[in-house]
This record gives sequence, C-alpha cells and structure tokens, in this order.
Amino acid sequence: MTRGDRSPLRTADVARESGYSVQQVRDLERLGVIPPAVRAPNGYRAYTAAHVRALRAYRGLASAAGPVDARRLLATTFAAPRGDPAEPGTRLADAAAAIGAVHVRLARERDEALRAREALRAIQAEAVATVAPDCDPTDAAPDRAGDTMTITELAAALGVRTSTLRFWEQEGLAVPDRVTTLRARQYSTGAIQEARIVAALRSSGYGIPAVRDVVATLREVDGVADGAVQAERILDRRLDQIAARTVALLRAGADLAAVLDEVWQREAGRRVSRR
Repeated sequence: MTRGDRSPLRTADVARESGYSVQQVRDLERLGVIPPAVRAPNGYRAYTAAHVRALRAYRGLASAAGPVDARRLLATTFAAPRGDPAEPGTRLADAAAAIGAVHVRLARERDEALRAREALRAIQAEAVATVAPDCDPTDAAPDRAGDTMTITELAAALGVRTSTLRFWEQEGLAVPDRVTTLRARQYSTGAIQEARIVAALRSSGYGIPAVRDVVATLREVDGVADGAVQAERILDRRLDQIAARTVALLRAGADLAAVLDEVWQREAGRRVSRR
C-alpha cells in the first residue's frame, strides 16, 4: 500500500487497493464482510488499511470456501458484541476455528481425490491386464457368466446403495448390460469398470454433469484403460485447484489476523479513553 496504515482512505482508495469496485466495497461493508467505516462530520466514509486487508481476506476465503461461507465467517467475526473485555480472545478463537475448519475440509477433499486417483489407476491396470500383450483387444473372449455382477453385488463392491446404481443408470452412467424380464440387472466386466470410475469421481465430489462428460469420453476412446486415464487427468486438475484454494486460504488467514489485531487495538484504545 502507498499510504501509512493509520492514514484515512476514501472508498475509491479502498476499491483501488483491493481490486473491488466502489459499489462492491459499499455492498460488502453493508453485509458486514468488512468492519464499519468511520463517518466523517461531512458524512463521507473514512477507511483504513484494515479494510483493505479485510477485503483481501474475503477474496482468499471466497476462493477457498466459497463466497457464502466467506461472508458468513467475516460477518460473524466483525459483528461480535463490543465492550466485553474477553471479546478479542473470543473472536480470535472463533475466527481461527472457522479457518481451521476450512483447512480440514480442503484436506478431506484432497484425500478423497487422491483415493479416487489410486482407484482409477487400479482400474486402468486391471483393464490393461485383461488383454495379453500379443493379442488384439477385438479378439478378446466375451465375459463369462462368473465375470458378471448383479446390482446387489455391484452395490456392495462399490460401497453404495442399489438405489444409487439405479439413479446412475437413469442418468446414463454405469448402465447394466442386461435387464431380465424380472427387472434383474446384470453388469459385465466393462460395465463394472465403468461403474467404478463413476464411483471414484463421485466420491471425489464431482457432480453428475461432470461425471457424465467423463463417461462419454470413456465410451469414445479406446477402452476402459484410456477412459481411466482421461478421468485421472480430471482428478489431477482437481488436485491443482485444491492446492490453489489452500494457498488462498493461507493468505486470507494472514490478512484476517492483521485485521483483527488492528480492530481490537482500536477498540482497546476506545475502552481506555472512556475510563
């Protein structure tokens, strides 16, 4: 920043320093995302560097946890009752706990993506191993009866409910190869592997439209092995996104700590002056 931390800033100054528009600064103040600005005798807002840091913290939190959670966290932090001597410590603990919860969420998402990637690699290895190196894949024998699974068996193997498999079928995912006259579903090896890819992506947080795109790609490329490779690339991009969100959260935590320190110091000064 070009000004001293104690120098008053106009709304336009805060907008320029934070990268938000003037209207966005006003809207975020109204929502409680940044501390209230001091009003000058002429009615104009007077901001400080703490407001710029609060906006930067909001940007990082929004990138890491989403704008709704970011607004809720900051609004709760800055709207805490004033005048309580224990307030600074309480607000610090609450803010730290909230940011810690986001870290835990990101770590869980990363673990899920890593497990899904390992599952995809196993699927790819199995698919490659089903065909001997000197054989043409088109000459492979059809599935034997023992290679098929019922919907109950497949659900148990994937750790999902049979209703989940039926829902995936309705969405064009993990379609069984045969449905008998008694509505019994039979899944061949290819359908089982496709269902495993769907389960791996769903467990990593991918929505139905994204999974449908992967499955469509899988059906266009040369076999399940190549489809698993395509799905793995998608998970690699997700891991990169999680890493970027984690870095944004680290920056937001540093900015938020600086904001809270300044706000509490100012409030402590007010309490001392009133004695």
